[in-house]
Formats: sequence, structure tokens, C-alpha cells
Amino acid sequence: MLKIITDSASDMPQYIVERFNLHVIPTPVVIDGVDYLDGATIHTKEFYEILDDVSRDIKTYHINPAMFEEAFRPYAEHNDSVIYLCFSTGIAGTFNAANIAKQNILEDYPDFDLTIVDSKSAAIGFGLIVYKLLLLREAGADKEKLLRAADFYVNHIRHVFTVSTLRYLIKGGRLSKWKGTAGELLDMKPVLIVDKDGSLQVLKTIRGRKKSLKALIEYAQENIADPSRQIMGICHGEDPDSLQYTKDLLLQVISPKELVESTIGCAIGAHTGRGIIGIVFFDAMDDEFDV
Repeated sequence: MLKIITDSASDMPQYIVERFNLHVIPTPVVIDGVDYLDGATIHTKEFYEILDDVSRDIKTYHINPAMFEEAFRPYAEHNDSVIYLCFSTGIAGTFNAANIAKQNILEDYPDFDLTIVDSKSAAIGFGLIVYKLLLLREAGADKEKLLRAADFYVNHIRHVFTVSTLRYLIKGGRLSKWKGTAGELLDMKPVLIVDKDGSLQVLKTIRGRKKSLKALIEYAQENIADPSRQIMGICHGEDPDSLQYTKDLLLQVISPKELVESTIGCAIGAHTGRGIIGIVFFDAMDDEFDV
């Protein structure tokens, strides 16, 4: 049987998980020295309440080879054909860990048909790619077509996001303490993208929260291809007010075929804080993969 699986860093909405019976491998997060699994033993509302308390010690690490072996091995035993789409190698080491697990399993099951795809994406960015593949599989696509589609979407996904506080970017070393402190005092908000290599880049810095949210819409307007055929994504870190403001503005300016709403989980939320807001979309379309 042809299977598509992913991990919880895709921040896939529960209704999609349930509709396709999607296997989502949970990513780990360590809180005050205790390991939790995103979406399994801890959920976003609880996580962000803990994250708001600056005295708590929160760390993340990528899924390790042993965890991947545990997830993959049942598919090898059942002789399934599998596509696993993972978190960007430009942000985490998930892809390499998954490949180590694959090689270990191939020693016992040399015919195991597992393809690991580096999404070069984060959060609902690669969640959208997974969703598109699930829809294609539902329409009867074989594995070869799904892999062509994955390659196309990986090369045409766009992410743009901003945060409400620089505290977590400073803590994670993505912003120097001096620049970050100065930016907080001046109410400066970075607008960030995930580049073609799957790495985070600062696109611009804007003064004021609402202006930074508007900048997300402007970036989407400038780069989106044929919104009427698009499934777009919008994500937030348990910040419903900012989500609603951005969503309303987006729908006024851009009319996508479908808008997928998603909550940022532990894997990214730990490094951005509660107020992250992001928009994802494709900058090209291909009739072969239209669903």
C-alpha cells in the first residue's frame, strides 16, 4: 500500500490528519529537563502557556534515528511503499536522522520502498506540500507522480512570517542580544522568509506590529501564482487576534481557492514565541498536479 507520512513540525491541522488517517511522527521538546512529544504528550495551548513563563527551560531537538526506526519499521514489515516528507535540512537535522534509520531497516528488509523527501520547508509550508500529495493520492496518483509533484512543490513553496517579540530569536542565537534589545525598544518587527535552500532569512524589518502583518500580505501579493487555483496556508502561535486580523486582510486582498489554518507547534514555537504569524503559498502552478 502507498503511504504518505510526515512529522509534527508540519503543524498539520487535525481535520486533515483525520480525513486521510495521516501518520504524523511527533517531534520532541524538553521542558525543565523532561521530554515531551509534540501533539502526543503536549499540545499547543499548554505549551504556549509554559513558554510565556520566561523562568521555564525549554529546548527542542530533532527526531533521532531510533525514533524514526520505530516509526518506519511497521511499514517495512507490511511491505508498504512510503513517502516521508520531513522538516527542512536548512533548519534541522531530521533528514539525515531519517536516512540513518532507513539504512538500518534495509539491513533487515532490503526491499523496503521508502523515499525521504527534504521539504526545504517549515510548519504549514511543508504541511501544504503533504496536503497536496494526499489529495493527489486520493485522486489516484501513483508514487512516481507524487514524487514529481513533491519536487515541483518543494521548489515553488513560499513562506513569509513575523513575530511579536524578538526575545526568542535572541535566545536562540538568530539575533544578537544588542540588536534584539534595540529592536524591542523601537518596536521593530522582522519579516522573515524561508529561502530556496530551506534556511531562514530576514527580508526586512518594519516598525509596528500591524505594519509587519500587512507586509506579509504584500509579499504574498507580489509572489503568488493564480490565487484562484491556490491552497494557501496561514499559521499562528496561539494568537487568535493576530490570526483574525491577518486572515481578514488576506481574504480582502487575495481570494485563494482554499485557506488552511494552522497552529505553530513546539518545534518552531519554542524559537519564535506566541505571536508568530505566517503565510505560505506557491509561486507557480502546474496543471499536472492540480487538485
